[in-house]
Amino acid sequence: MDTKPLPPSKVDTVTNLGDNDEPYPSLSDCHDYEPNLEFDDSELLQSPEDIEQTVDAFQIQANSIGSPMSDFTDEDFEEELAEACEENLHSLMYCSTSYPEVGVTPPEKFSEIAKLGIVDVKGDDCDGRKIIVVYACKLPPVKEVNHSLLLSYLKYTLESYVKQDYSLIYFHYGLTSRNKPSLGWLVQAYKAFDRNYKKNLKALYLVHPTSFLKIVSQIFRPLISAKFGKKLNYIQKLKELDELIPIEKLDIPNEVKEHDKKLWGGCSTPQLSSDSPFELTSPKQQFGVTLQHIRDNYDVTIPPIVKQCVDFLDTPDALETEGLFRRSANALKIKSLKEMANKGQKVIFGDPHEAAVLLKKFLRELKEPLLTYELYEEILQFQSWNKEEQLRSVSIMVMEKLPEDNYQVLKYIIKFLSRVMERSDLNKMNAQNLAVVFGPNLVWSEVVSMSLAAIGPINSFTQFLLLHFNEIFMI
Repeated sequence: MDTKPLPPSKVDTVTNLGDNDEPYPSLSDCHDYEPNLEFDDSELLQSPEDIEQTVDAFQIQANSIGSPMSDFTDEDFEEELAEACEENLHSLMYCSTSYPEVGVTPPEKFSEIAKLGIVDVKGDDCDGRKIIVVYACKLPPVKEVNHSLLLSYLKYTLESYVKQDYSLIYFHYGLTSRNKPSLGWLVQAYKAFDRNYKKNLKALYLVHPTSFLKIVSQIFRPLISAKFGKKLNYIQKLKELDELIPIEKLDIPNEVKEHDKKLWGGCSTPQLSSDSPFELTSPKQQFGVTLQHIRDNYDVTIPPIVKQCVDFLDTPDALETEGLFRRSANALKIKSLKEMANKGQKVIFGDPHEAAVLLKKFLRELKEPLLTYELYEEILQFQSWNKEEQLRSVSIMVMEKLPEDNYQVLKYIIKFLSRVMERSDLNKMNAQNLAVVFGPNLVWSEVVSMSLAAIGPINSFTQFLLLHFNEIFMI
């Protein structure tokens, strides 16, 4: 067994796919020529007669529904939307130059918008996909926000996460006549979020949809491909959402919870499900327990499931798999593999993505994170540390503050990931991409849910571990 070396004295200056109908699509630009695009310009080549029919159909639907959204009390939105369609639908669809390009904006310009908490990243779901959440109730009044800057902020925030499979949750409650963006801005946003954003989106959940929201969806039908439309899911109540993604992770605003309670009655927040990953079921269990539990029952430091995953992935074919650790896998197969591991059985993988997802799932479901609760606050301060002191400070943290078992498992995993990085020319997984994937699975808080503000420093810390593995672990 390796023992912890002394920290360095010198300071170096550095800095479900599930059942998806698109299995393991290519992530590289040179392979992005799939025929069924999320946004296909050919879908916009409609005659003026077709457009008029779309507008007429919308007007009939709007008139038959009555008030499409009870929150909107200041204006007649059926009339407003109908007029917008009559006047602008043709130009919105055909004239991409009608809207300014979303430019590159320095991150410091986003500070005021970031404080609003409109968009957040809430770690991974049970299938290992990043969860991105948008809260309409946090949008400020229209006159108080620069919507062009808001769109740039949304793109800037999501860029690191849309390179892998992800889920998007939109909480619609709280969108009113005071804070709703224009239809033109919505079209601009749809076009700004090009195929790179749409192809890895596995599910879009619209929570508490209203007639207004559904009508807008009808208006945008000419702009939305059938393939993208299949990813859209209307969620009527929080209980339904909790069956798909545990809502305790999402920091749902109280006003949204109260709205759900008024609509459906009863408790506004569902209780934690009984199949929590932290429930101990057998001495051989490996998921949802502590490293000490695994060591006591298997008499090893490296958990068997971790070693099996790494052994399977540490071959040329697996290491060269494009998008390794970015892709989800069949949810039923992952569940079956987890059950086998929890019985102490040897797991049999069908492809590298299954082993990659299971390794992330093991880390995410540890009863205490690999980097421990104790180090969470210290890691959040990483980006504020003097760069000349980073290497020594991280080395001391890892080698002196981590329990021995945690140290050995961390070293084993980071050493393997350094070999993944060596083949980044083929697998597209450099240190930054791996940090985005693994960071939130290595450390989290015991008392607060994961947030965008926390993920930044956690990912930076993880990237530092990957880039300076040899110095930190004295290899």
